[in-house]
Amino acid sequence: MNINPRKLNIFLLFKLPSAWLCGVRVKSIDSASCLVTVKHRWMNQNPFNSMFWAVQGMAAELTTGALVTGYIRDSGKNISMLVANNNATFTKKATGRITFVCNDGNLVQEAIQKAVETGEGQTVWMKSIGTNKEGVAVSTFNFEWTIKVKG
Repeated sequence: MNINPRKLNIFLLFKLPSAWLCGVRVKSIDSASCLVTVKHRWMNQNPFNSMFWAVQGMAAELTTGALVTGYIRDSGKNISMLVANNNATFTKKATGRITFVCNDGNLVQEAIQKAVETGEGQTVWMKSIGTNKEGVAVSTFNFEWTIKVKG
């Protein structure tokens, strides 16, 4: 995979400045997984003194989207990507540094390979789990990505 955390964080600064300003940062990415962190602070809090759900969503989506983007680039094909559906579960107040991890690189690799081989659009559900510094899950996000090879 020819993308790295530095490139992704520069992309955030210029193309998704709200995520960058809220403190969303890619820490690692490889063919199987992507890890993103965001720290609870004044800029990204809700009235209940925890991290706003949308900030958690930005970090979680980035873990999945970065993997999709990496595999699209590796394919060398012109492929569109779009979130068609998503859902989330919140299980604990998000305070401190929250780490989101998606380990579904293999799923998106298979979907892109199938899209290239068949020419048909594909969908893939990817999960990102956010944990606090104690390793306790605070939220789980699922994103349904649609992938289609363009003409």
